Formats: sequence, structure tokens, C-alpha cells
Amino acid sequence: MRSAPAETGATRRAPMREFSRSLPMSLLRAREAVMRQFRPSLRNHGLTEQQWRILRALTSVDEIEVTELARVAFLLGPSLSRILRDLEARQLIERKAAENDLRRAVVSISPKGLKLIEAVAPTSEAIYATITKRYGARRLAELQEMLGLLEASLAGMTSADDGEVEADE
Repeated sequence: MRSAPAETGATRRAPMREFSRSLPMSLLRAREAVMRQFRPSLRNHGLTEQQWRILRALTSVDEIEVTELARVAFLLGPSLSRILRDLEARQLIERKAAENDLRRAVVSISPKGLKLIEAVAPTSEAIYATITKRYGARRLAELQEMLGLLEASLAGMTSADDGEVEADE
């Protein structure tokens, strides 16, 4: 039986950038800082972040297939199914079979769901105004543009598991 090598007291380092400087962690920290502002309002209205995300996505369409909703709301199918069941039980959404394929479902926001959105919207917009005031309107617009560009630039990139990643030239 082998024993682990003795620790020398020095911190073990991986041959990579500092954890605090990793892009995924920076994005997660920023997301958490933003969501920390919105969670109390959502909680006051009996909503989870994921439920709010779905309702917000549904306000921008008349109706949408469930698989497409999962894609735009960045939710896995099983989670989305559970959340839709909860929202439907609360009569915040309406679900029906797709006309072209009865095996598929389409969902839309209900009048009650729209009323809830209207109730949450003033607080949500006030939070956005505070964030904009603290961070700056120009910087916030630039950040959103940069994040969009980052997403677009990575869209066609294969994952490291799929093959070699090209180096930046």
C-alpha cells in the first residue's frame, strides 16, 4: 500500500492561473453580486430565480416550445419540467400541445403571470437604476456588449474534449 507523499509545508500549485483570476469564477462572482440585489424582491413575490427567468422569457414571446424555452432560459429539461408544473399550478403560465406535433408542448404566460410581472417590475427597474447609478450607464452598456461579444466569439468553439483549441493569434 502506497502512502501519500509528505507535505513540505509549501502550498501546492497547479500549473494554471490563480483560482481568483479564472474567468468562470469571475463571472460567477459578478452574477452573484447582481442576483443578491434581486433575490429579496423575488422572494417577496414568492418566486425563485429560475421561475422569474422563465416568466421574463415568456413576456417576450406569444408562446414557445418547452425545448426552446429550456435553451433560452438556460435550464435543464428536468428542472424546467418541475418549474413549469409549479408555475402552471399557480396559474402563472398556460401549457398546451403544439399544433404541428401533439407530443410537444408550448407554453405562454397567463394573465395572472403578467399581473405578477407588472407587480415585480417597478422594484426590478429600481434595482437596475441603482446598479446603473453605482456602476455607470456607459460601463454597464459596455459590459453587456463585451459579454455578448465573448459569448458570440465562443459560440463556434469546440470544447477541449472535442478536439484541439486554436490559440489566439
